Amino acid sequence: MLEVINVSKVYDDGTRALNNVSFTVEDGEFLVLIGLSGSGKSTMLRCINRLIDPTEGRILYNGQDITNADPRELRQIRRQIGMVFQHFNLVKRSSVLRNVLSGRLGYTNTLSSVLGLWSAEDKQKAMENLRLVGIENKANNRADELSGGQQQRVGIARAMMQEPTLMLADEPVASLDPALADSVMRYFEKLNQERGTSVICSLHVLGLARRYATRIIALKAGEVVYNGDPDLIDDVRFREIYGDEAVEHSLR
Repeated sequence: MLEVINVSKVYDDGTRALNNVSFTVEDGEFLVLIGLSGSGKSTMLRCINRLIDPTEGRILYNGQDITNADPRELRQIRRQIGMVFQHFNLVKRSSVLRNVLSGRLGYTNTLSSVLGLWSAEDKQKAMENLRLVGIENKANNRADELSGGQQQRVGIARAMMQEPTLMLADEPVASLDPALADSVMRYFEKLNQERGTSVICSLHVLGLARRYATRIIALKAGEVVYNGDPDLIDDVRFREIYGDEAVEHSLR
């Protein structure tokens, strides 16, 4: 499904966020990127859907070259790639339903979306996705009336409106109370297992990564230092990824 080939990213200030990163993602995988802050996880996700451009390398999605796609081609590709952000990125003064419907922007014309002229089919789909994440009763609430965990579920439902074959999630539980992290991660698992959507999710906490990932890729200083089975990350590998003084905390 996805091929990342020798991707590097150097920012304007000279920071090398990614250095010659390569990996593939198969259909139906739940891949988790782990690593310290600044390891390159968010940069990698943003390169995949071209929110930022890589400095070097190529990214192929179902055979299409994302890195060289023109605006029209990129719009078509992005329809298939959902994105969930750490800080929700909702329009706080708009209703939950309208926020979710905005996930259909890639499928409708600009005037219709500005005027809120959504089809009955889109509205039905939005309610189905809100039902899947357990907050259909909040459809008419303003987004800023919801808790953090509920807002993140709105973000998931919005991304699902694209009917993506690939879902990207950038630290989706980092802004939430740890007690809510599992509840949100379960919706990504449900999407992966019930709809067959491939997921690439970046996480800080190794315990969560072990619990949900079918495969883990660890980044350190912009380079891949582990790519494999979650259960094979022992204490030695943990310290290679996070540093000698790091301590793994239990989720319990």
